[in-house]
Amino acid sequence: MGFKNFKHHLFARIGLLAVTLFIFSALIYSDSGNLARLLILGLAVLQGYNLYLFLERSENEITAFLQRLLDEPSSEPNIGKQQGEPIFSEFEDVIENIRELKSDKEAQHQYLKTIVQHVTIGIITFEPSGEVQIFNSAAKSLLGINQLNNINDLKRVSLPLVKTITELRTGGRDLVRVVRDNEETQIAIYAIELSLKGETFKLISLQNIQSELEEKEMDAWQNLIRVLTHEIMNSVTPISSLAKTLEGEIQDWFKKHNVEIKDDELSDFHLALHTIHKRSDNLIAFVSEFRNMTRITLPNLKRVTIKELLDRVLILLKYDIAKTDIKISLDVIPEDLRITLDENQVEQVFINLIKNAMQALQSEENEIDHPEIRIRAQAAPDGSTVITIGDNGPGIDEDALEKIFIPFFTTKKGGSGIGLTLSKQIMRLHNGTITVKSKVNQGTTFTLKFIDQSV
Repeated sequence: MGFKNFKHHLFARIGLLAVTLFIFSALIYSDSGNLARLLILGLAVLQGYNLYLFLERSENEITAFLQRLLDEPSSEPNIGKQQGEPIFSEFEDVIENIRELKSDKEAQHQYLKTIVQHVTIGIITFEPSGEVQIFNSAAKSLLGINQLNNINDLKRVSLPLVKTITELRTGGRDLVRVVRDNEETQIAIYAIELSLKGETFKLISLQNIQSELEEKEMDAWQNLIRVLTHEIMNSVTPISSLAKTLEGEIQDWFKKHNVEIKDDELSDFHLALHTIHKRSDNLIAFVSEFRNMTRITLPNLKRVTIKELLDRVLILLKYDIAKTDIKISLDVIPEDLRITLDENQVEQVFINLIKNAMQALQSEENEIDHPEIRIRAQAAPDGSTVITIGDNGPGIDEDALEKIFIPFFTTKKGGSGIGLTLSKQIMRLHNGTITVKSKVNQGTTFTLKFIDQSV
């Protein structure tokens, strides 16, 4: 409607000018006086000038309108209200629509940006030069850095990580092991290469699958142990029962006939049966101990004061500690530190770790001067609770350290290799972690991290 009115105004002005010029040309060939000719000519000049001003004003406003499209529409004054012309009102409507589209686009951009920052999967995007565009909160937490300008800056975190990220192509997947603060993390990496407005960049997603791997590993071990213990018990139990029965019947026969076991062959026969019986019973007890690892119940969670729990554990071990010259220090910050856990299960973890430390400090192969066990519990900045149990013993070599939580593996003579495995499973049921740091001849420290849970 506005553009039609503009055309009407333009055609009206051109039409009036044409009529005026026609009249002026007619007067030239008539007997009219010069005054009439001058008046008509002046009117024609005035109409021409008015047409020029009309077109110039229209050109200026169209130029201003286009300039506003190139610049920020909301920063300019309202054209329609200034000029009062319908066409300029339509210009303002167009600008208002553009403003709304731009506002919607900005809102959508902020919405997507917020989603990217709050997703639990780490996301990094970077250009071929390595310049990082997006580095979300999950990636910052996973890699332990707050700012990343160039992808090569990740070399201080892990060189294999940077190599994998830069070499992966669209659809590529890989698994990288990263060690940070003595805690191992398995990171699953997925890459996509994208192109936007002629510029290429790479999108990398990072996900910590350490807990999933540990859970699958533990499930696999439990299934294996369940099968092994079932088969062993089925085979050993009747052997033990028969050996015990035969041993008892032989003893009864000798008593009934008042015969002493003097013959070497009879004596060896009786001893063999007795040995079979005792070793079978020991094997059944050993297998039953491992079977318990597959029967840990879900934690009965409640709020517990950590210092009271650790004090109770030390009282339980007081007799064993008194027989040694080991010094034990306990430090809880703050003293009233409380977390949600299963008292009985976590108490067993503490007992296992403290006993392991005591056995390491009393090792016959290594004589330790001023043996000491240090227990420390404190609240971490991220809201978790960290408890460390360390000693100044002989330490554990690197090869054994990597296998220390594997069932059946042990570095102690007569050890069953079940204590640390059970401890790890209990921590996993508490949504916590257990890690170890050790250096030969410098000592070993176990770290328990609890993510506090509501009851």
